[in-house]
Amino acid sequence: MTLVVYGIPTCGTCKKALAWLDHQGVIYDFINTKLHPPSRDTLQGWVQRLGVKPLLNTSGQVYRGLPADKQTWTEVQWIEALAADAMLLKRPLFVRDGEAVMAGFPPQQPDLRARLGLEDDEG
Repeated sequence: MTLVVYGIPTCGTCKKALAWLDHQGVIYDFINTKLHPPSRDTLQGWVQRLGVKPLLNTSGQVYRGLPADKQTWTEVQWIEALAADAMLLKRPLFVRDGEAVMAGFPPQQPDLRARLGLEDDEG
């Protein structure tokens, strides 16, 4: 079982998530989305799995700089926007065995290990 964490190294939430994973003894791969942005196909799979809204970094400057009609955008328009600028992607994004399982990091969530697919792992 492979856990991949997508984010950027300077993101405070990503740092907290990686520290939590390290403390839990979880083995993971980290992908810097600034250097290696996800492909349209990858983004489409994440949108199908989680929906658009959970994937959006609505607190970022890039999101706030989008046109006002963004509220009416289709999934295809959002996938194009996410592909054009990975800073629109909520961080961190967790992918377990190729499937997106969660965007963002709620450390107080009681079923966090289960949501990340870690309940069967050691650690």
